[in-house]
Amino acid sequence: MAQDHALAGLSNGSRLSFPLTLTDGTVIATVGEAAAWFAGLTLEQRDKGHWMIAIRMLNNALKEPNYLKTATMSLQTALILEGILASPHPLDSH
Repeated sequence: MAQDHALAGLSNGSRLSFPLTLTDGTVIATVGEAAAWFAGLTLEQRDKGHWMIAIRMLNNALKEPNYLKTATMSLQTALILEGILASPHPLDSH
């Protein structure tokens, strides 16, 4: 059954728009896993623009669930810029 994020809101168990697999095999698939990942960042990392944007977008999604896809894509971008997103992306068809 598909969750209606606009009505239900988001929780730690809410699924991201798509899972993100890291080079070490870790999979970030839920809002809670993304939040835990952000919590593990150093202050130096959090000061980088791509992490600031990813954190801000997740906070926006928590207030307005329609932003979840943007938040997921922002996290994906930050992981790419850090060189830790597995490649090829699992959703790539080639």
